[in-house]
Amino acid sequence: MTLQVELVSPERILYSGEADMVVCRTVAGGEVAFLTGHAPFLAALETGVVRVKTPGGEEVAAVHGGFVEVRDNRVIILSDVAELAKDIDVSRAERAKSEATGDDEDAVAARARAEARLNAAKRNS
Repeated sequence: MTLQVELVSPERILYSGEADMVVCRTVAGGEVAFLTGHAPFLAALETGVVRVKTPGGEEVAAVHGGFVEVRDNRVIILSDVAELAKDIDVSRAERAKSEATGDDEDAVAARARAEARLNAAKRNS
């Protein structure tokens, strides 16, 4: 038995299909993995990497916040901004990371977004 997974941003559906496991990082709980039969679950996502392990490989995406809901062998991930690893412009993400200087809230958030994009791209290579 597999999970039905939807990874959605306002712009598009990034992934819709079956998976053996989904791994993401939640705000309060750290990294969490979902397998078939998982108990109902709802949490806010941190900026980070989502991995969808499919029967044929792995889909990797960078998400910038959002929510994950698990119920009845369905995993729905909703994110304000999400990018599949294969679509990430690595040089742009590296530039964004180096330009995010300082310790103010905006700079910290910009660095986190750039690092999530770079980590996703790295997992895809």
